[in-house]
Amino acid sequence: MWNRNQMAEVAAKELKDGMYVNLGIGIPTLVSNFIPEGIDVTLQSENGMLGMGPFPTENQVDADLINAGKQTVTELPRTSYFNSADSFSMIRGGHIDMAILGAMEVSENGDLANWMIPGKLVKGMGGAMDLVAGVKRVVVIMDHSNKHGESKLLKDCTLPLTGKSVVDRVITNMGIFDVVAGGLKIVELAAGVSLDNVKVITEAKLID
Repeated sequence: MWNRNQMAEVAAKELKDGMYVNLGIGIPTLVSNFIPEGIDVTLQSENGMLGMGPFPTENQVDADLINAGKQTVTELPRTSYFNSADSFSMIRGGHIDMAILGAMEVSENGDLANWMIPGKLVKGMGGAMDLVAGVKRVVVIMDHSNKHGESKLLKDCTLPLTGKSVVDRVITNMGIFDVVAGGLKIVELAAGVSLDNVKVITEAKLID
C-alpha cells in the first residue's frame, strides 16, 4: 500500500498549471513537497497567506510563517498576506480551483465528514465547510480504514457532515476512487493491492 508521502505524490498529480489550491491539515500538507516540475501552482491558506512554498529546512524555519495547521512553511517572492476575512472571501467567492483535504469518513455519494468526532475536543470547524462549498474540485486524502480496521469509505457517513455530495475524488493508501453515480469508481489501485483486497475492506459500493 502507499505510505503518506506516496499518497501526497499521487495527489500532486491532480495539480494543473495556474491553479489556486488550498491544502488541508494532515497528509494534504505534504502535497506541497511533490508539485511536479514545470507546474506553477499558488497555494492558499485560510489564515491569510497566498503563495506558500514547501516546508522549510531547519535553517529556513520562521515561526511567523505558518499554514492553517500551524506548521511552519516558506514564502515565495510572490507571496502575499492578508486577513482571514479576505481569505474566506476568496474561498466563498469561488476563486480557489481545488481543495485537497483529509477526512475521517467519505460516503459513496461524496458526503464528507472531517471536522469533528462527537465527545472529543474541537477547537473549531476551521475552513473545511467553506472550502467544500466554494471550491471547484474537492480531493480527499485519507487512510482506507481506521485504527480498528474499519472502512472509512462508507455507504453513509456516521459522523457529523462537513458537506453533502461534495467530494470528487478520494485517494487512500489502497488506491484512487472517483465519486460517480451509483458508487465509487476504482481509478487505480496501489501496487500490490488487488481488487479483492479492496472489496473486502470497503463498505461503500465499488465500481470497477
